[in-house]
Amino acid sequence: MIHPHIADALKTPALVRLTAGMVLIRFESMKIYSALAAVRRLLDRGTVRPGQTLVDSSSGIYAYALALACHRYGMRCHIVASTTVDAATLAQLEILGATVEQVRPSQNLKLDQELRVRRVREFLAERPDAHWMRQYHDDIHYLGYREVADAIVSEVPDRPLTVVGGVGSGASTGGIVEHLRRRDPGVRLVGVQPFGSVTFGSQDHHDPEAIIAGIGSSIVFGNVRHHLYDVIHWMDFTHALSGTVALLRAHAVFAGLSTGAAYLAATHEARRHPDRLHLVIGADTGHRYAEHVHARHAHALDPSALKPVEVSGPEEMSMPWSSMAWNRTPCPERWKEPAA
Repeated sequence: MIHPHIADALKTPALVRLTAGMVLIRFESMKIYSALAAVRRLLDRGTVRPGQTLVDSSSGIYAYALALACHRYGMRCHIVASTTVDAATLAQLEILGATVEQVRPSQNLKLDQELRVRRVREFLAERPDAHWMRQYHDDIHYLGYREVADAIVSEVPDRPLTVVGGVGSGASTGGIVEHLRRRDPGVRLVGVQPFGSVTFGSQDHHDPEAIIAGIGSSIVFGNVRHHLYDVIHWMDFTHALSGTVALLRAHAVFAGLSTGAAYLAATHEARRHPDRLHLVIGADTGHRYAEHVHARHAHALDPSALKPVEVSGPEEMSMPWSSMAWNRTPCPERWKEPAA
């Protein structure tokens, strides 16, 4: 098949058998699905027009996806970037035609995210013709994952299925599972969170390394649909690193930190539920984690010796790894974003 644009080729995942009870769906950059479908829908609705500027805040993977989508559909792109965005990603964004500004360095991710959102609002005040993509709040970002769900149905063996992945903005795991459950309500969803994330109540636990990019947040994300999740795993950086290294060592898969965390969680879930097939979401490759994660492989723990503390509520969690049966519970009112 000859693709009309590189974005259409890059978005397509590979399905890799890891064990008898575990399959990896491995993306080069998963959010390309989300960005392409969102931009296409906005154009079709007439919400935006060709050549208009699309703006959003990002720590890296969504920025790249949005820049590709803008290149694909003839849009302008402006990114308010985290200080954690690496030089290779910045260079690609600029060459693709995006304008990029990074907020000043912050002592913690909460301040970094707040500064980015504040700067987006300032940019919109300066450029009222720009459109804010709001990847964390606009459910248009769920649309692209219907295609992923269809691919899973057509390719994955017909047996009870559990999807395991980082929660992040909520659109990827939520979008895939919402579409899968239209065919089979019994599909389970296991979400992975870092300590320090407000999304499932771990904000009072401080991981001295860092919050894991792409799977947690220090601000409320409106796109997370808590009622979709059956189980939540909270994991520290060292355990996520250990899962990432184990995935490469055992299966030769060079993937990002969120994939390693999901792999470790899925390994535990597969031991408990050997009758089910566990589908691990591999959101991106390992390139931007090579120095911070893979180069530190000597510090990885033996995954066979690791298991979570099982808790009955977020208030009981403890580091370095906790898990809880969430049972598709709606978001508690006290966690919701205050009305503007």
